[in-house]
Amino acid sequence: MTVPDDEATLPPAVPAATLIVFRDRTGLPPELLLVERSPRLAFAPGATVFPGGRIDPGDATLADQLGPDAPADAAARIAAIRETIEEAGVAIGVAAPTDVETIRTALRHGAALGEALGGTALDLDQLVPFARWRPRGGLSRVFDTLFYLARRPQDAPPARVDSTENVRLDWASARETLDAAARGERTLIFPTRRNLERLAQFASYDEAVAHARATPVRRITPWIEPRDGVDHLCIPDDLGYPFTAEPVAAARRG
Repeated sequence: MTVPDDEATLPPAVPAATLIVFRDRTGLPPELLLVERSPRLAFAPGATVFPGGRIDPGDATLADQLGPDAPADAAARIAAIRETIEEAGVAIGVAAPTDVETIRTALRHGAALGEALGGTALDLDQLVPFARWRPRGGLSRVFDTLFYLARRPQDAPPARVDSTENVRLDWASARETLDAAARGERTLIFPTRRNLERLAQFASYDEAVAHARATPVRRITPWIEPRDGVDHLCIPDDLGYPFTAEPVAAARRG
């Protein structure tokens, strides 16, 4: 079942972007880069998520500077790159080898990504569109988030948690993370759980990319409907997700 939404009925949302970084393993499912949010944050405190955040004005400015050949979602891709550098110290989509810690320090002191890069070009094609999630409302903050896939560069330095917004960083497969959540060792919000279930279907980054490119990216706004007398939080069934409903009482939304 696919339930369309009227854009005009939705409350304002903050444009945001998230990057799902893969690290392939020989003979094993790929690992994904995950961070645990600080319990002090207003949105999703203590939750395990992918690196990401709001699209800043500097991201839009840099996107405009790329010219007419840049993708329409360039500002979101730039935000995903910037947030992953800030939160995990991993530079995805940067065209040349660079000193990630220098960029990270500049960002920490308020520089926009374009300034922090110091002339280093971006390669936005390294990011593959995967999904778009936009809750209906009722949360402390509502984000309209574009999700992207990318592969960790082989020569990238070790990822390191930023210790401000996040308190922990891990590499783990989608299934390992879901199993850890089932044991009570991780907290997953509804979109992260659904995306991990979708990603758990793939044995490699290339498989995930092939699936993403064959699947439309359409805004997902979950809705509530009763099923067998129990209210469920639901999403469309035609966007590649193996599980499309969860009892409202069990779903953490923010």
